[in-house]
Amino acid sequence: MQPLVAERREFMDEVQRYDRGMWLLENYGLKRLRRMLLQEVRGEVLEIGVGTGANLPFYNGNVGRLTAVDINPARLVGTMNRAQAVNGRHPIQIGAADAQQLPFPDDQFDTVVGTLVFCSIPEPMAALAEIKRVLRVNGRFLLLEHVRGLNPITQRLTDWLHPAWFAMQGSCHLNRETAVTVQAAGFHIEETSSHGWGVIQMIKASA
Repeated sequence: MQPLVAERREFMDEVQRYDRGMWLLENYGLKRLRRMLLQEVRGEVLEIGVGTGANLPFYNGNVGRLTAVDINPARLVGTMNRAQAVNGRHPIQIGAADAQQLPFPDDQFDTVVGTLVFCSIPEPMAALAEIKRVLRVNGRFLLLEHVRGLNPITQRLTDWLHPAWFAMQGSCHLNRETAVTVQAAGFHIEETSSHGWGVIQMIKASA
């Protein structure tokens, strides 16, 4: 894991643009869903695709240590700022890492968390294999993802919008069926729930 160096000033504009772009979604539902998801974390926790640290205020007292990684070092500036705001709840380690090649030994974490990240991972099965490797026996895998619509209307909508959206974004897939992929990777799906008119899915699984 590459340590984040003191390049905050260079990255702050990007961080602020990202957070402003997410403001509406966060305040009209995402914060509530993050809080619901993170009620179940425990022990040694890894968050992949931490972004600017939007989940950090919602981690509970059952966390022993939180390791937060993102492939984009610029966003980790926001993560560090939020980590300072919640300092003292539990130890937090922050760094740049690719979910497809996690720099951790086998069986290190009790819980792995991802929110709005699997839409943009190039090879989801590679990342899932890494997550399964670093999870301990009976470890939990908790996801909150935007996915291919979960009803006929939103399925057609996400399929229709996907080509233009991906061409504009370059990495974000609107119509991935993430729960299906998680199960295909060998995880046991414990529970799923649909939110946001069928385009947001909460997935709780175990290794």
